[in-house]
Amino acid sequence: MPKRLLEMPNPFKHERGVARMVEPADADREDLARRIVEGTYGKPFVIDDGVVRELYFKREIVQSGMRLADPWALDFSYTRLAMAFLLFNPAPKRILLLGLGGGSLSKFCHRNLPEADLTTVEIDEDVIALREEFLVPADGPNFHVVRDDAARFVAREGGFDAIVLDCFDPEGYSPSVMTRDFFRDAKDALTKKGVLVSNLVGKKEERVAQLDLIRAAFGDNIVVMPDKEDGNLVVFVFRDAAFEPRWRWMAAEAPAMKARYGLDFPRFAKKLERSRKLRYLERTMGEAA
Repeated sequence: MPKRLLEMPNPFKHERGVARMVEPADADREDLARRIVEGTYGKPFVIDDGVVRELYFKREIVQSGMRLADPWALDFSYTRLAMAFLLFNPAPKRILLLGLGGGSLSKFCHRNLPEADLTTVEIDEDVIALREEFLVPADGPNFHVVRDDAARFVAREGGFDAIVLDCFDPEGYSPSVMTRDFFRDAKDALTKKGVLVSNLVGKKEERVAQLDLIRAAFGDNIVVMPDKEDGNLVVFVFRDAAFEPRWRWMAAEAPAMKARYGLDFPRFAKKLERSRKLRYLERTMGEAA
């Protein structure tokens, strides 16, 4: 049975719209508003101002956003950059998304890659309960939202052509996916030509620690793409340590991919190649000048 959503006025003063969260109808709204404003609520909630609908754990950080006029768009820069994995594997048969959030990537992949089997894993039942707020499709033959721990799921499943890692909780990256065991299991869960995409956030030392975990499992065949708009690093990691991107092919195909998907694949291709040539990975790790 679907969980019930509670709606109340936006608790943040001088801001329009409403807030929605998973709570019983008789919940103390004044207490909920106080805890949301103080940052002690500890559960996901939605703010809808009639133009944009956003998912939060804490007001300081937007977890996901959806423009009501264009609900299928990828509004966050890092989500658009993550789709650059199609330059390495343009026809994935099975895609695994770790972390649902507001479902931006899940919706985009489902709409634009209808032949692919898409599984999204999310551990927070309240995030899943909010899926309809963000127009996440119902489960079907090739679209599945699974409630599970990402690390546990990856340890037992496999055969994915692409894995996109975007698991956050109220404190940052979920601890279960920041381990060497997780990245070893993720490598094993990929097909021979599979690619792992990870969105790295935080201070430089935190990103370096995350890259250390990835390198321990995969080696150094990693392409790092800085995201100046969101301030993140998007990394592409290949199961095949000998995999070499086809830069000329990517540049030639990118315009057609832009026309098909509505994303700037020519810019992605240039950024990826430039990152490899400038040894951005080594520079990030402090191993090159």
